[in-house]
Amino acid sequence: ASGLRGRIAPPPASAVAKTRPRRVRSTRRRQDAPDLPKRPMVRRTVGRAFTDPESGRVFRPSLFLTLTCDSYGRVRSDGTPVDPASYDYRRAARDALHFSKLVDRFVQNLRRVAGFEVQYFATVEPQRRLAPHLHMAIRGTIPRAELRQIAAATYHQVWWPPTDRVVFDGDHLPIWDEATSSYLDPATGEILPTWDQALDALDADPHAQPLHVVRFGPQVDAKGVLAGSPDADRCIRYLAKYLTKDIAECHTVETVAQEQHVERLLDALRFEPCSPRCANWLRYGIQPQAAKPGLRPGFCASKAHRREYLGYAGRRVLVSRKWSGKTLADHKADRLAWVLRTLGLDPTNDRENTHPAAFPLRFLGDGDRIAWELARPTDPDVPPREHRLLRAVGETLKRRAALHAAQQTTLSATEQRAA
Repeated sequence: ASGLRGRIAPPPASAVAKTRPRRVRSTRRRQDAPDLPKRPMVRRTVGRAFTDPESGRVFRPSLFLTLTCDSYGRVRSDGTPVDPASYDYRRAARDALHFSKLVDRFVQNLRRVAGFEVQYFATVEPQRRLAPHLHMAIRGTIPRAELRQIAAATYHQVWWPPTDRVVFDGDHLPIWDEATSSYLDPATGEILPTWDQALDALDADPHAQPLHVVRFGPQVDAKGVLAGSPDADRCIRYLAKYLTKDIAECHTVETVAQEQHVERLLDALRFEPCSPRCANWLRYGIQPQAAKPGLRPGFCASKAHRREYLGYAGRRVLVSRKWSGKTLADHKADRLAWVLRTLGLDPTNDRENTHPAAFPLRFLGDGDRIAWELARPTDPDVPPREHRLLRAVGETLKRRAALHAAQQTTLSATEQRAA
């Protein structure tokens, strides 16, 4: 409808970097991780069904699984450490930064052991000690012994350059050189190693170790759930309540000890690299990936370093692709139907659609004889790209305003009926 096609600006440097060959590391499992059984995959997305011999009713139970990080030290009932000096804040910060990768690896192992494409709906929330943990609704049942085995055998290795030696700190920081588009050592004027060069040095070292290995803790809680039961409703409410909350909003800071605990975790996160593009790599003498001027260690713009995220910058809600049993086209159709229903539009009667938001929508019947084709920039009736872009923005704003007004009207009517 907008007529936009192609890129408005040149491709970013990240798109160019993706054309380089991907680094491949050995997939051999760590010696300290137990082996996992592997079953042949079958083409199904649900677990086993059980039949009640008396009633003949068929049950297909599901699971509600909770996984937590390992211990960093003893904590009190309010989540604060008993001994802050011995509490491992550095490992807690790194576990939070890479927790999303650990969850992805757990799902891979879960499907390999289960032997079918396990479907799940999960949310990530912090515990009182501020460590992230996972709540996952799984469609189907898996023996609890196997779940514990999978959790114990799941890990994620972070193969990044070491950060045990601080090279630049305080006012002694690298400077940006416009001529080379690189950061230089302020004392010697030498160009700092790039991110790729640092990884090449890591690959060439036969004794190299991963920067961090993140694992789950020993606590694995799995509960069986039947559809339509009170437990199922309670699990759904438990998962849904985190859809609109930030990480930091899950637990309110009420005491001085809790506030100090948050500040110590943020201090550990401040100079911890969160990604290959993190500005904190300059602190350790390495140029971040796609380096640009203005980077300063300790002031990374990533949300992982913010108080409201506490190190976890991944998605709060994790849903498998086949959880709902619908394709992307089905979801788009549901979304369109909801918008039309909210606006009070009838797609089968184009003449009565006088709503301002109905203008961009065009519904064709079987009797219409219209052939659609992509417009070319050389067509005489195609306006300039800038005009098409502004028109698309204007149409989007009109749709949003109309939808917001319709939602407010529906909400007001609901409140009046409740009153």
